[in-house]
Amino acid sequence: MDHARFADRVAREVVDVRRGSEALDAISREGFWAVVATFEGEVTAVRFGDVSRATPAAPPPPAPVAWRPLDRHWCTSLDRAAYVGAVREVRERIAAGTVYQVNVCRVLSHELAADADLDGLDALLRQGNPAPHAARIRCGVAGLDVVSASPELFLARRGDTVVTRPIKGTAATADQMLPKDHAENVMIVDLMRNDLSGVCEPGTVSVDELCAVEEHPGLVHLVSTVSGRLDAGATWTDVFAATYPPGSVSGAPKSSALTAIHDLETQPRGPYCGAVGWVDADTREADLAVGIRTFWAERDDTGRRWLRFGTGAGITWHSDPEGEWAETELKAARLIGLAAGTVTP
Repeated sequence: MDHARFADRVAREVVDVRRGSEALDAISREGFWAVVATFEGEVTAVRFGDVSRATPAAPPPPAPVAWRPLDRHWCTSLDRAAYVGAVREVRERIAAGTVYQVNVCRVLSHELAADADLDGLDALLRQGNPAPHAARIRCGVAGLDVVSASPELFLARRGDTVVTRPIKGTAATADQMLPKDHAENVMIVDLMRNDLSGVCEPGTVSVDELCAVEEHPGLVHLVSTVSGRLDAGATWTDVFAATYPPGSVSGAPKSSALTAIHDLETQPRGPYCGAVGWVDADTREADLAVGIRTFWAERDDTGRRWLRFGTGAGITWHSDPEGEWAETELKAARLIGLAAGTVTP
Protein backbone atom coordinates (compact mmCIF):
# COMPACT_ATOMS: atom_id res chain seq x y z
CA MET A 1 0.00 0.00 0.00
CA ASP A 2 1.25 3.48 -0.86
CA HIS A 3 2.11 5.51 2.22
CA ALA A 4 4.64 7.88 3.78
CA ARG A 5 5.98 7.77 7.33
CA PHE A 6 8.06 10.48 8.96
CA ALA A 7 9.30 11.16 12.49
CA ASP A 8 6.00 12.54 13.74
CA ARG A 9 3.36 11.82 11.10
CA VAL A 10 1.99 9.12 8.82
CA ALA A 11 0.28 9.77 5.49
CA ARG A 12 -1.98 7.55 3.36
CA GLU A 13 -4.39 7.84 0.41
CA VAL A 14 -2.53 9.27 -2.57
CA VAL A 15 -4.60 11.96 -4.28
CA ASP A 16 -2.08 13.60 -6.64
CA VAL A 17 1.44 13.25 -8.02
CA ARG A 18 3.44 16.13 -9.48
CA ARG A 19 6.91 16.33 -10.95
CA GLY A 20 9.46 19.00 -11.78
CA SER A 21 8.40 22.64 -11.72
CA GLU A 22 4.78 21.54 -11.28
CA ALA A 23 5.78 19.82 -8.03
CA LEU A 24 7.41 22.95 -6.61
CA ASP A 25 4.39 25.01 -7.62
CA ALA A 26 1.95 22.51 -6.08
CA ILE A 27 3.69 22.27 -2.70
CA SER A 28 3.52 26.07 -2.46
CA ARG A 29 -0.27 26.10 -2.81
CA GLU A 30 -2.22 23.61 -0.68
CA GLY A 31 -2.18 20.13 0.83
CA PHE A 32 0.26 17.75 2.52
CA TRP A 33 2.98 16.42 0.24
CA ALA A 34 5.73 13.85 0.55
CA VAL A 35 8.72 15.09 -1.42
CA VAL A 36 11.72 13.33 -2.96
CA ALA A 37 14.21 15.40 -4.97
CA THR A 38 17.22 13.82 -6.61
CA PHE A 39 20.60 15.48 -6.26
CA GLU A 40 20.36 16.18 -9.98
CA GLY A 41 17.24 18.29 -9.36
CA GLU A 42 14.32 16.05 -10.36
CA VAL A 43 11.53 16.79 -7.86
CA THR A 44 8.61 14.42 -7.23
CA ALA A 45 5.79 15.39 -4.86
CA VAL A 46 3.01 13.06 -3.73
CA ARG A 47 -0.09 14.55 -2.12
CA PHE A 48 -1.78 12.48 0.57
CA GLY A 49 -5.35 12.89 1.74
CA ASP A 50 -5.10 11.17 5.14
CA VAL A 51 -2.42 12.49 7.49
CA SER A 52 -2.15 11.58 11.17
CA ARG A 53 0.31 12.60 13.84
CA ALA A 54 2.56 9.95 15.39
CA THR A 55 4.26 10.09 18.77
CA PRO A 56 8.02 10.50 18.19
CA ALA A 57 8.84 8.73 21.45
CA ALA A 58 6.75 5.67 20.59
CA PRO A 59 8.66 2.50 19.69
CA PRO A 60 8.69 1.61 16.00
CA PRO A 61 5.81 -0.64 14.93
CA PRO A 62 6.46 -4.33 14.24
CA ALA A 63 7.66 -4.94 10.70
CA PRO A 64 4.64 -5.56 8.45
CA VAL A 65 6.82 -7.86 6.36
CA ALA A 66 10.07 -9.66 7.01
CA TRP A 67 13.31 -8.35 5.54
CA ARG A 68 15.49 -11.08 4.08
CA PRO A 69 19.17 -10.19 4.65
CA LEU A 70 21.11 -9.47 1.48
CA ASP A 71 23.97 -11.71 0.42
CA ARG A 72 26.51 -8.89 0.65
CA HIS A 73 27.36 -8.87 -3.06
CA TRP A 74 27.44 -5.09 -3.40
CA CYS A 75 29.04 -3.23 -6.28
CA THR A 76 30.23 0.39 -6.10
CA SER A 77 30.21 3.14 -8.70
CA LEU A 78 33.77 4.08 -7.66
CA ASP A 79 36.11 1.40 -6.35
CA ARG A 80 38.87 2.21 -3.90
CA ALA A 81 41.44 3.16 -6.54
CA ALA A 82 38.97 5.34 -8.45
CA TYR A 83 37.77 7.07 -5.29
CA VAL A 84 41.29 7.78 -4.04
CA GLY A 85 42.11 9.11 -7.50
CA ALA A 86 39.08 11.41 -7.38
CA VAL A 87 40.20 12.78 -4.01
CA ARG A 88 43.65 13.51 -5.43
CA GLU A 89 42.09 15.28 -8.40
CA VAL A 90 40.00 17.48 -6.08
CA ARG A 91 43.14 18.41 -4.15
CA GLU A 92 44.78 19.41 -7.44
CA ARG A 93 41.78 21.62 -8.26
CA ILE A 94 42.00 23.18 -4.80
CA ALA A 95 45.71 23.87 -5.36
CA ALA A 96 44.80 25.52 -8.69
CA GLY A 97 42.32 27.78 -6.89
CA THR A 98 39.17 26.65 -8.72
CA VAL A 99 37.41 25.17 -5.67
CA TYR A 100 37.79 24.97 -1.89
CA GLN A 101 35.81 21.88 -0.97
CA VAL A 102 34.05 19.11 -2.90
CA ASN A 103 31.85 16.30 -1.63
CA VAL A 104 32.86 13.15 -3.55
CA CYS A 105 30.38 10.28 -3.42
CA ARG A 106 29.88 6.74 -4.62
CA VAL A 107 26.71 4.69 -5.00
CA LEU A 108 26.53 1.09 -3.75
CA SER A 109 24.15 -1.29 -5.52
CA HIS A 110 22.79 -4.73 -4.67
CA GLU A 111 20.42 -6.75 -6.83
CA LEU A 112 17.01 -6.98 -5.18
CA ALA A 113 14.34 -9.66 -5.46
CA ALA A 114 11.14 -8.59 -7.18
CA ASP A 115 9.10 -9.33 -4.05
CA ALA A 116 11.47 -7.65 -1.55
CA ASP A 117 9.47 -5.11 0.45
CA LEU A 118 11.34 -2.08 1.79
CA ASP A 119 8.77 -1.70 4.57
CA GLY A 120 10.70 -4.46 6.32
CA LEU A 121 13.99 -2.61 5.85
CA ASP A 122 12.35 0.57 7.14
CA ALA A 123 11.25 -1.14 10.36
CA LEU A 124 14.73 -2.65 10.78
CA LEU A 125 16.43 0.73 10.40
CA ARG A 126 14.04 2.46 12.80
CA GLN A 127 14.94 -0.14 15.39
CA GLY A 128 18.66 -0.45 14.68
CA ASN A 129 19.56 3.04 13.47
CA PRO A 130 17.03 5.58 14.76
CA ALA A 131 17.42 8.95 13.06
CA PRO A 132 15.82 12.37 13.64
CA HIS A 133 14.73 12.63 10.01
CA ALA A 134 13.84 9.01 9.27
CA ALA A 135 11.44 8.63 6.36
CA ARG A 136 9.67 5.94 4.39
CA ILE A 137 8.02 7.01 1.12
CA ARG A 138 6.32 4.45 -1.08
CA CYS A 139 4.21 5.37 -4.10
CA GLY A 140 4.02 3.06 -7.09
CA VAL A 141 2.57 5.52 -9.59
CA ALA A 142 5.28 8.06 -8.68
CA GLY A 143 8.05 5.45 -8.91
CA LEU A 144 9.17 6.15 -5.34
CA ASP A 145 10.43 3.42 -3.01
CA VAL A 146 12.67 5.15 -0.47
CA VAL A 147 13.84 4.40 3.08
CA SER A 148 15.91 7.08 4.80
CA ALA A 149 17.70 7.23 8.13
CA SER A 150 18.99 10.75 7.55
CA PRO A 151 20.51 12.61 10.50
CA GLU A 152 20.73 15.90 8.57
CA LEU A 153 18.14 18.64 8.17
CA PHE A 154 18.23 20.37 4.79
CA LEU A 155 15.35 22.78 5.35
CA ALA A 156 12.70 23.14 8.03
CA ARG A 157 9.98 25.73 7.67
CA ARG A 158 7.66 27.06 10.34
CA GLY A 159 5.69 29.99 8.96
CA ASP A 160 8.18 32.55 7.68
CA THR A 161 11.18 31.01 9.45
CA VAL A 162 13.48 28.63 7.61
CA VAL A 163 16.28 26.61 9.26
CA THR A 164 19.08 24.45 7.89
CA ARG A 165 21.45 22.26 9.94
CA PRO A 166 24.40 21.22 7.75
CA ILE A 167 26.57 18.31 8.83
CA LYS A 168 30.27 18.47 8.01
CA GLY A 169 32.83 16.53 10.01
CA THR A 170 32.51 12.82 10.77
CA ALA A 171 34.49 10.50 13.04
CA ALA A 172 33.96 7.36 15.08
CA THR A 173 34.32 9.41 18.30
CA ALA A 174 34.44 13.12 19.15
CA ASP A 175 38.13 13.01 20.10
CA GLN A 176 38.97 11.73 16.61
CA MET A 177 37.72 14.92 14.94
CA LEU A 178 40.46 16.72 13.04
CA PRO A 179 41.03 20.44 12.42
CA LYS A 180 40.08 19.64 8.81
CA ASP A 181 36.59 18.64 10.02
CA HIS A 182 35.99 21.98 11.73
CA ALA A 183 37.33 23.93 8.75
CA GLU A 184 35.07 21.97 6.43
CA ASN A 185 32.03 22.75 8.59
CA VAL A 186 32.77 26.47 8.73
CA MET A 187 33.16 26.61 4.94
CA ILE A 188 29.77 25.02 4.38
CA VAL A 189 28.11 27.21 7.01
CA ASP A 190 29.31 30.24 5.06
CA LEU A 191 27.88 28.70 1.89
CA MET A 192 24.51 28.00 3.52
CA ARG A 193 24.36 31.56 4.90
CA ASN A 194 24.87 32.81 1.38
CA ASP A 195 22.23 30.45 -0.05
CA LEU A 196 19.58 31.46 2.49
CA SER A 197 20.39 35.14 1.99
CA GLY A 198 19.11 34.77 -1.56
CA VAL A 199 15.58 34.04 -0.35
CA CYS A 200 15.44 35.64 3.11
CA GLU A 201 14.88 39.21 4.29
CA PRO A 202 18.12 41.22 4.59
CA GLY A 203 19.72 41.04 8.02
CA THR A 204 17.70 38.03 9.21
CA VAL A 205 20.11 35.19 8.36
CA SER A 206 22.11 34.10 11.41
CA VAL A 207 24.33 31.27 12.59
CA ASP A 208 22.60 29.98 15.70
CA GLU A 209 25.04 27.16 16.51
CA LEU A 210 28.48 26.35 15.11
CA CYS A 211 30.23 22.96 15.07
CA ALA A 212 28.16 21.28 17.77
CA VAL A 213 29.06 17.62 18.34
CA GLU A 214 26.11 15.33 17.69
CA GLU A 215 26.16 11.58 18.38
CA HIS A 216 24.52 9.06 16.05
CA PRO A 217 24.68 5.25 15.96
CA GLY A 218 28.27 4.25 15.20
CA LEU A 219 29.69 7.76 14.66
CA VAL A 220 29.62 11.44 15.59
CA HIS A 221 29.11 14.56 13.45
CA LEU A 222 29.79 18.28 13.66
CA VAL A 223 26.48 20.09 13.10
CA SER A 224 25.77 23.80 12.70
CA THR A 225 22.45 25.67 12.57
CA VAL A 226 21.63 28.57 10.24
CA SER A 227 18.24 30.31 10.11
CA GLY A 228 16.49 33.22 8.44
CA ARG A 229 13.12 34.85 7.78
CA LEU A 230 11.79 34.21 4.30
CA ASP A 231 11.00 37.07 1.95
CA ALA A 232 7.31 37.88 1.77
CA GLY A 233 5.68 35.73 -0.88
CA ALA A 234 8.66 33.38 -1.29
CA THR A 235 7.59 30.09 -2.90
CA TRP A 236 9.26 26.69 -2.89
CA THR A 237 10.41 27.43 -6.43
CA ASP A 238 12.29 30.43 -5.02
CA VAL A 239 13.68 28.45 -2.08
CA PHE A 240 14.98 25.61 -4.26
CA ALA A 241 16.46 28.07 -6.76
CA ALA A 242 18.43 29.70 -3.94
CA THR A 243 19.52 26.63 -1.97
CA TYR A 244 19.53 23.48 -4.13
CA PRO A 245 21.32 21.14 -4.17
CA PRO A 246 22.24 21.13 -0.46
CA GLY A 247 25.57 22.82 0.13
CA SER A 248 26.86 20.25 2.62
CA VAL A 249 26.83 17.52 -0.04
CA SER A 250 28.07 19.67 -2.93
CA GLY A 251 30.95 21.91 -1.88
CA ALA A 252 32.22 25.45 -2.16
CA PRO A 253 32.00 27.43 -4.29
CA LYS A 254 28.92 25.44 -5.21
CA SER A 255 29.13 25.97 -8.98
CA SER A 256 32.76 24.82 -9.14
CA ALA A 257 32.05 21.89 -6.82
CA LEU A 258 29.17 20.74 -9.04
CA THR A 259 31.49 20.82 -12.05
CA ALA A 260 33.98 18.60 -10.21
CA ILE A 261 31.22 16.21 -9.16
CA HIS A 262 30.04 15.95 -12.77
CA ASP A 263 33.59 15.27 -13.94
CA LEU A 264 34.56 12.72 -11.28
CA GLU A 265 31.47 10.73 -10.33
CA THR A 266 30.38 7.99 -12.73
CA GLN A 267 26.76 7.46 -11.71
CA PRO A 268 23.87 9.83 -10.89
CA ARG A 269 23.31 10.16 -7.14
CA GLY A 270 19.52 9.97 -7.40
CA PRO A 271 17.75 10.60 -4.05
CA TYR A 272 21.10 10.28 -2.28
CA CYS A 273 22.26 13.79 -1.31
CA GLY A 274 18.95 15.17 -2.57
CA ALA A 275 15.97 16.05 -0.38
CA VAL A 276 13.54 13.66 1.33
CA GLY A 277 10.68 14.79 3.54
CA TRP A 278 7.34 16.56 3.68
CA VAL A 279 5.73 19.93 3.01
CA ASP A 280 2.39 21.03 4.46
CA ALA A 281 1.29 23.99 2.35
CA ASP A 282 -1.82 24.54 4.48
CA THR A 283 0.11 25.13 7.72
CA ARG A 284 3.21 26.60 6.00
CA GLU A 285 5.42 23.95 7.61
CA ALA A 286 8.02 21.57 6.20
CA ASP A 287 10.81 19.20 7.11
CA LEU A 288 13.14 18.23 4.29
CA ALA A 289 16.17 16.12 5.13
CA VAL A 290 19.34 15.79 3.12
CA GLY A 291 19.02 12.34 1.53
CA ILE A 292 22.02 10.74 3.22
CA ARG A 293 21.95 7.31 4.93
CA THR A 294 19.24 6.54 2.40
CA PHE A 295 18.23 3.39 0.51
CA TRP A 296 16.06 3.35 -2.59
CA ALA A 297 14.86 0.65 -4.98
CA GLU A 298 14.72 1.09 -8.74
CA ARG A 299 14.86 -0.93 -11.95
CA ASP A 300 17.52 -0.61 -14.62
CA ASP A 301 16.92 -0.55 -18.36
CA THR A 302 16.79 -4.36 -18.49
CA GLY A 303 14.14 -4.58 -15.76
CA ARG A 304 16.48 -5.84 -13.03
CA ARG A 305 15.62 -4.43 -9.61
CA TRP A 306 18.36 -2.85 -7.49
CA LEU A 307 18.73 -1.52 -3.99
CA ARG A 308 20.93 1.60 -3.96
CA PHE A 309 22.76 3.32 -1.13
CA GLY A 310 25.13 6.28 -1.33
CA THR A 311 28.11 7.29 0.76
CA GLY A 312 30.68 10.06 0.45
CA ALA A 313 33.06 12.50 2.12
CA GLY A 314 33.92 16.17 1.95
CA ILE A 315 37.33 16.78 0.40
CA THR A 316 39.54 19.73 1.34
CA TRP A 317 43.23 20.50 0.79
CA HIS A 318 44.05 18.74 4.07
CA SER A 319 42.25 15.52 3.09
CA ASP A 320 44.12 12.24 3.14
CA PRO A 321 42.84 10.21 0.13
CA GLU A 322 42.91 6.87 1.94
CA GLY A 323 41.34 8.46 5.02
CA GLU A 324 38.46 9.83 2.93
CA TRP A 325 37.82 6.36 1.48
CA ALA A 326 37.74 5.03 5.05
CA GLU A 327 35.20 7.72 5.97
CA THR A 328 32.86 6.54 3.20
CA GLU A 329 33.11 3.02 4.62
CA LEU A 330 32.43 4.25 8.17
CA LYS A 331 29.29 6.10 7.05
CA ALA A 332 27.97 3.06 5.20
CA ALA A 333 29.00 0.30 7.61
CA ARG A 334 26.10 0.25 10.06
CA LEU A 335 23.26 0.64 7.57
CA ILE A 336 24.70 -1.74 5.01
CA GLY A 337 25.31 -4.17 7.88
CA LEU A 338 21.67 -3.92 8.99
CA ALA A 339 20.47 -4.57 5.43
CA ALA A 340 22.87 -7.52 5.12
CA GLY A 341 22.06 -9.02 8.52
CA THR A 342 25.63 -8.67 9.79
CA VAL A 343 24.69 -5.93 12.28
CA THR A 344 21.92 -6.64 14.76
CA PRO A 345 19.53 -3.84 15.82
